[in-house]
Amino acid sequence: MSDRSGGSPHRVDHYAALLASVGCAAMNPESKDPAELYASALLHWPTEIKNVAEKTAVAERAAAYVRDGQIVGIGSGSSTYLALWAIGERVKREGLSIQMVTSSYETGMAAFRLGIPQVPLGSVEPAWGVDGADEVDPYGRLIKGRGGAMFKEKVLWTTAEKMYLAVDESKHVQRLGENFPIPIEVDRGAVDLVGRALAEHGSTSYEIRVAGGKDGPVITESGNFVIDAWFDEIPKGLQAELKLITGVIETGLFEGYEFEQL
Repeated sequence: MSDRSGGSPHRVDHYAALLASVGCAAMNPESKDPAELYASALLHWPTEIKNVAEKTAVAERAAAYVRDGQIVGIGSGSSTYLALWAIGERVKREGLSIQMVTSSYETGMAAFRLGIPQVPLGSVEPAWGVDGADEVDPYGRLIKGRGGAMFKEKVLWTTAEKMYLAVDESKHVQRLGENFPIPIEVDRGAVDLVGRALAEHGSTSYEIRVAGGKDGPVITESGNFVIDAWFDEIPKGLQAELKLITGVIETGLFEGYEFEQL
């Protein structure tokens, strides 16, 4: 979350250029009001996007799949956020009629701002969905969940008829877990129980994720805590084992999901 001082001209110029490059005619790149460059006037997110050029190209490829009358699923993260804006611009430019299913608060707010009708997650089967990832290994396994929306993301991945993965080359790794821990969404009353079980499942270290904009832990969109667990090795089938731990709601380890990379 940014400060409330109105933002710096540098930040405004950065987002103006970013959104203009995606083709977001729905927004005014010349505006000097930072609130017009975010998901909503109050939600100043994202604050930083790395590898903008690559992610913009991915976003445009995602937007090309939109067809009139479709229900499209939108996941989380900066790549998906850019894809959402590219889709919104195409919808406006061509007069398309679509609906969206979103898996995070920020993408839901952005879709609302773009004027795209939304239907509740899990109530329909989207024709296709787009989502990002923090890591992708050579076997198609993913680590997701830095945004704390892994439960809703898995609902999207399970219900969508097809999923497209929006990632740049920096997200590809030879060994899953090289750069990121596995985020585990946990019931608040089971944190210690889950911690002890993680050690038994080979986790080398684990801790409750601490929030950056508030005191105390991160709260997921479902009202739970997140434990970030590091593993020297993530064997096949670990996701199923972790889900059997009492208190685990969901994990950010995606195994066995089919997708096409954009």
